[in-house]
Amino acid sequence: MQTETPHLKVTRLDDSDIVQVEFKSRKILDEANIAEIGEQLSALVEKEDKPRIIISFAAVDHLSSAALGTLITINSKVKTRGGQLRLSDINPQIYEVFLITKLNRLFRIFPTVKEAQESLQPASAS
Repeated sequence: MQTETPHLKVTRLDDSDIVQVEFKSRKILDEANIAEIGEQLSALVEKEDKPRIIISFAAVDHLSSAALGTLITINSKVKTRGGQLRLSDINPQIYEVFLITKLNRLFRIFPTVKEAQESLQPASAS
């Protein structure tokens, strides 16, 4: 199952309860877009009992601090619901920001979606 919004492509992986989210924009900088992305991600988290979500940054070249704040909020919502969030495919330039802000310690970040998917515990075990 796949759904698309102006900013996100959402795919349920292999008929599982794992949801993969991909950004459609190369630059996630605009406040209004970030607010919309936050709302869409929140709705996704709230739809799942124990959300298992992978957010792929494969298409992203630029990310604002507001976007990082939104990711932190989504991470908290996922944890509150007993779920798991993974980030993948972050380009080195953006990963540098995660290192500087120490967000690499908050998020579980993987080189590929496949590796992120393999790291997720079954929903019953989380």
